[in-house]
Amino acid sequence: MAEETIFSKIIRREIPADVVYQDELVTAFRDIAPKAPTHILIIPNVLIPTANDVQAAHEQALGRMITVAAKIARDEGIAEDGYRLIMNCNRHGGQEVYHIHMHLVGGKPLGPMLVD
Repeated sequence: MAEETIFSKIIRREIPADVVYQDELVTAFRDIAPKAPTHILIIPNVLIPTANDVQAAHEQALGRMITVAAKIARDEGIAEDGYRLIMNCNRHGGQEVYHIHMHLVGGKPLGPMLVD
């Protein structure tokens, strides 16, 4: 079994976070070091360390992450202008917390995807 992360404690509300959405499958909360006016992390409530660890049984939670991202984007007023969904995997991908998560960022022009 994978080690518990800080995100596990946020899901259980054991540590404070600005939770904007939670249901039986996913939790969404504002990033503590935002890179854009809207920067929200969306995580499955089950611990999946990386994208490499995703299994067919996780499809419902991962699909919910996308539908929740669209709902939050509408609620935040960024859906029409656009936003970015980012999921990092492992060290070279920039993953810092080993509990799969999606960044919803927007509220300003975001520039290029990657910089040389």
